[in-house]
Amino acid sequence: MSQVAPEAAADAPIVAFFDVDNTLLRGASAFHLAKAARRMGMLRAGEILKFCWHQATFLFIGENDRHLGSIKDRAPNLIAGYTEAEVEKIANDVFERDIEKRLWPETVELAHEHLAKGHQVWLISATPQIVGRVIAERLGLTGALGTMFVARDGVFTGAFDGPVLHGEEKAIAARAFTAELGADLADSWAYSDSRNDIPLLSLVGHRIVVNPDARLTKHAKEHGWPILQLKRASIKDAQRRVRREAKATRKQAR
Repeated sequence: MSQVAPEAAADAPIVAFFDVDNTLLRGASAFHLAKAARRMGMLRAGEILKFCWHQATFLFIGENDRHLGSIKDRAPNLIAGYTEAEVEKIANDVFERDIEKRLWPETVELAHEHLAKGHQVWLISATPQIVGRVIAERLGLTGALGTMFVARDGVFTGAFDGPVLHGEEKAIAARAFTAELGADLADSWAYSDSRNDIPLLSLVGHRIVVNPDARLTKHAKEHGWPILQLKRASIKDAQRRVRREAKATRKQAR
């Protein structure tokens, strides 16, 4: 097996993965997409109430299988029959009306701290990739990995194009993605609030749990993982950790 030359390794990109729901954003991005669908007459009142229930439980209990089931059952109905351009327009509307004001500024600052070190910052979420991409673009991040949907002649069919990017699937996607980039997982970073992201967090060399749910809190304490509560003192500690421990790279083109 051939080995990478030291010069190439020195130029290898460093990736920081950020979960979206309850890590970068307070609540579930799918809920805000559902609200936009309701405004456009794409959902009935009863369906939006179900989303409200999932949003409330997600905020106070954390991500769970019911939340994932909501995505699997309803996301295709939100996107089917719309062109990629139309969904992107909806996503921008959702960002401006619902998401931007619910972003955790502290986590956004951390993402920008990684950019300042020359790292690539990728959102990784079960939310539709096109929605994640809009959030990443609006925040000046590198890009987004998300759940993909089949499009024919530029129109979404409503069928999933691969797995929902959740749990173990996030770790699988992150491993394949870093390999494609030529990035070293030992130098990579990951941020999440959810126990479902333990596979992703375990995969990288640097992980920080953000406002974690109870099971992730227990796991993080058992394994000595840093826990970030979104308070000014905590965020300053996290920023110093990135500055101290993260390797600097050349600025990556975005």
